[in-house]
Amino acid sequence: MIRILAALAGLVFAGVALISFVAGATTFLTEEKVESAEHEFHKHPRDFDFQFEGVAGTWDTAQLQRGLKVYSEVCSACHSLNYVAFRDLQDLGYSEAQVETFAASKQVPGVDPNTGEQISRPGEPTDYFPSPYANAVQASAANGGKIPPDLSLMTKARHDGTNYVASLLAGYTDPPAELAEEFPDFVIPESGYYNPYFASLVIGMPPQLSDGQVTYDDGTEASVDQMSQDVAAFLTWTAEPKLIERKQTGWPVLIFLLFATVLAYFAKRQIWSSVKPKKD
Repeated sequence: MIRILAALAGLVFAGVALISFVAGATTFLTEEKVESAEHEFHKHPRDFDFQFEGVAGTWDTAQLQRGLKVYSEVCSACHSLNYVAFRDLQDLGYSEAQVETFAASKQVPGVDPNTGEQISRPGEPTDYFPSPYANAVQASAANGGKIPPDLSLMTKARHDGTNYVASLLAGYTDPPAELAEEFPDFVIPESGYYNPYFASLVIGMPPQLSDGQVTYDDGTEASVDQMSQDVAAFLTWTAEPKLIERKQTGWPVLIFLLFATVLAYFAKRQIWSSVKPKKD
């Protein structure tokens, strides 16, 4: 009796599962797809082919230094680098003296040793990049209620982060005429800007770059595309400063594992060579 009930229960379960599958498949195949402006006009990031990409990639030190300049002169007015210390800049090819000079040019929060009051003081190599705002309330008030995100890990927080950042910064444009024709209800608010690389097509951050906005020390032309790529590469370094070291370490590890595998194979053959297989 128990076996019969169990069999019936199994048949019922299988029937319900089959009906659910058929109903779901029918709905998927017959329902009308709802298109949206974001879906149709959103673009994937451009592929800029950075030097650090690929298994044998390396940092382009000159590009990272240019990216630091773009961040310092443009992005740092709103965005922080909370996880980057001034002394880390020696990895970009700067000398200890240059790092000390750069740190001293920045004002960081400090404490008066005599009164204990909060003060601002010149930075030291051990200090971290200072935030442009004293607190989140000030940051929100200065940016229309939105707090600019910290950029230390930005390229890791976004899919294809390096290309995304570069594409976004260089991607501001006027909305295409087809957008209004196909989606008349789509409206760009006064505080928004059209950018096809942003998920919703409308971003609150105004365009930040313009041709010739910074002067590169190495004489590179500071076009919007160039500055976008440079600062994106720099932010990739801030997010993964040991990226190249990991790649370089990976090759010896792979070679060792391959050698160990071959050695283990021959050791196994040597150990079991005297053991005859059993006959059926």
